[in-house]
Amino acid sequence: MDKDFLEKMKSSLSDLKAKIIANLIASSEDFKEIVEGMDPKDMADIASDDIDRKMIETLGSQELKRLKLIDSALTRIQQGKYGLCVKCGKRIPQDRLDAIPYALMCIECKNAEERRNR
Repeated sequence: MDKDFLEKMKSSLSDLKAKIIANLIASSEDFKEIVEGMDPKDMADIASDDIDRKMIETLGSQELKRLKLIDSALTRIQQGKYGLCVKCGKRIPQDRLDAIPYALMCIECKNAEERRNR
């Protein structure tokens, strides 16, 4: 993989990481506001607040998963293994890495994994 592409991906991954961290901080602030703003309310309002909290927690969980994948990709860049499928070892197409810079698998292996998980 050429050095310019690796630098581009490293920059892209670092930018994504910064955005996710900012989102998590914002989500945490939102979560604090929801909890602090809870008064004794009727059951419908309490249920609504509970749904808001669960959505924020889910977003946080998904963002944390992406953050781990990004950190893993940055480590693979340092190790010289970035862009190689973790299942079969083949090169992951650059178009796929442009779309999902933290992709772990080539399209074929990812499709096979998704079929198994259905």
